[in-house]
Amino acid sequence: MTDNNKKIALVTGVTGQDGSYLAELLLEKDYEVHGIIRRASTFNTSRIDHLYQDPHINGMRLFLHYGDLSDTGNVRKLIFKIQPDEIYHLGAQSHVRVSFDIPEYTANITGLGALRILEAIKDFQEQRGKKLKFYQASSSEMFGYSPPPQNEETPFHPRSPYGCAKVFAFHTTVNYREAYNIFAVNGILFNHESPRRGETFVTRKITRGIARILAGLDKKVYLGNLEARRDWGYAPEYMEAAWLMLQQEEPADYVIGTGQSRSVKEFAEAALKYAGINNWQDYIEIDSRYFRPTEVENLTADASKAREKLGWVAKTKFDDLVKIMVEADLKEYGIKR
Repeated sequence: MTDNNKKIALVTGVTGQDGSYLAELLLEKDYEVHGIIRRASTFNTSRIDHLYQDPHINGMRLFLHYGDLSDTGNVRKLIFKIQPDEIYHLGAQSHVRVSFDIPEYTANITGLGALRILEAIKDFQEQRGKKLKFYQASSSEMFGYSPPPQNEETPFHPRSPYGCAKVFAFHTTVNYREAYNIFAVNGILFNHESPRRGETFVTRKITRGIARILAGLDKKVYLGNLEARRDWGYAPEYMEAAWLMLQQEEPADYVIGTGQSRSVKEFAEAALKYAGINNWQDYIEIDSRYFRPTEVENLTADASKAREKLGWVAKTKFDDLVKIMVEADLKEYGIKR
C-alpha cells in the first residue's frame, strides 16, 4: 500500500552497481522505490537481493517491474502507473568496449532510452499536472579526446559509440529542460567503482583476477591499454551526488569526480601490492583484443561546481578504493590476508 507522504522514486538500471547503491540510499531516506528490471532466463538481481522483501509483507518499499528501455509503450505505462516524484535513469548498455561491437543496440538503449523517458515525462506533466524530476546518468566518456581536467564547460569529443550515445542523451535532457520546463539534470560521472562493479570492467577484472590467481584458478590477468588514465572514485558516494542534484531548487548539470587520475597500470600495481604481490609484471599480460579502435587517454574531473553548489566532495581516496575492492574479492574466494 503506497504511503502518500513518502517520496516515490523510479530507478532504471536498479540491478546494476549504481542502481543497487542508489536504492539503498533512497530506502534509507524513507522513499518508496520502484525499479525497472529486464526479463532474463536467469536471476539477475543479486546486487539488490538484500533489499528485496516478499511482496506480501506489509510495509514493503521496494517494488520491481519488468521493463525495457527499447519499449516506448512500457516506459510510458510505468511512469503513468507509478507517478514518481523523481526518476533516476541509470539503465544503459554501459560497456564502452562492447559498444564498438553492438553500436546500433548501444545507441538505441543508451541514447534513445533517455528520449523515451523524457517524452513520457512531458506527456505525463501535461496530462496529470504533476511535476517530475529527472536524473540522467551522463558519463565522462563524452569528453573523450578533450584534454583534462574536464568540467561542465569542456567540449564533448566522444571516442566510442557509447560516448556518442551518452552525448545524445545529454543534449536531449538539456533540450527537454529548456523546451518543456522539466526539472531535468545531467550527472556527468567519472569512473566510479566498488565490489559490485561488473566483472568485465577493468578495475573489477583486476581485483577478481588477483583473487583467482591466489586461489590457484588463474595465472594471469589479461588487460588492454595499461597507460589509459581514469579518475576513479567510490560508487556509493556518486549516488549521493545524484540524489543531491534532484534536491536543488533549480536543475543544472554537474561533473562528479575526485580530481585525480591514475593509469590502469597503477591500479593493477596497487591492487597486486595490497594482495601481497610485488612483481606485478609477472601477473599482468597485454591482450590486443581489449584495445579499442579509438582510445580515451586521460579523464580527470574538475568537480568544483559540485563542491560549491551541492557541497559534495569525494571522500574515498584511490588507495582506499583499491583496498575495498581487493578485500571484497579475496573474501569472495575464501582467501585470508
